[in-house]
Amino acid sequence: MMDAMEIYNKLSRPPANMLRKITGGKLSGKTDINPQWRYKAMSETFGLVGIGWKYEIMRLWTEAGAGGEVLGFAQVAVYVKTGDTWGDPIIGVGGSKLVQLEKGQLVSNDEGFKMAITDAFSTSLKMLGVAAAIYEGRWDGTRYTDSPEPSNSKSQAQRQSNTPQKQQAAPQGFTLKGGEATAAEREQLDELFHSKHADGTPVFTLQDIKDFSAMRDRYTAKELIDILYAGYEQRLAEGQKGVPEELF
Repeated sequence: MMDAMEIYNKLSRPPANMLRKITGGKLSGKTDINPQWRYKAMSETFGLVGIGWKYEIMRLWTEAGAGGEVLGFAQVAVYVKTGDTWGDPIIGVGGSKLVQLEKGQLVSNDEGFKMAITDAFSTSLKMLGVAAAIYEGRWDGTRYTDSPEPSNSKSQAQRQSNTPQKQQAAPQGFTLKGGEATAAEREQLDELFHSKHADGTPVFTLQDIKDFSAMRDRYTAKELIDILYAGYEQRLAEGQKGVPEELF
């Protein structure tokens, strides 16, 4: 049986063909790991699932999210065997959305609990070192490095400069705070700008959108998204058609 660090290091680096860069949402720019690789890596290290290692779904539950969204959570326990003895449970908790906001409408996700279980499973396996190099920031998008990649590194800046992005129009003499919005940020802004009430009426008027857009000389795209979302939640709660003055 390998010692602890041998196991940790053996499991730490998923092959490049099992990795994918996330291009949208809050995790944009992060690295997604093919879940099937985790099962393969565990079986290669400990043996067949159910014999050399196993996991148990301990709990599934839901919580109310913002704006009518419903969150689903899972708690799992992973066990590995040493000789004839099963170790203590390695606990992981993960979550996903069962009902989520898409283009201003609430929609159901029938794979929400499955995604929550996968997330919880990956969390527990981090303790064993599974994909540790990814979580430590030692994957630069093309290869593994000996130390974590700083978020503002030259290599990352070069990669970003080589990625074509749709330019955001701005009035003459108008300086965007924080620079151009990323593709993911533009998608979030567009989704919020075109959100609707349950009766189908727009949450934001055309003038609201113009006013919010003009705020980019004072706020970064991320800050504007947070302000917009706060206004969106308040409007849904109160059924109002105007943006609260204090948001400006």
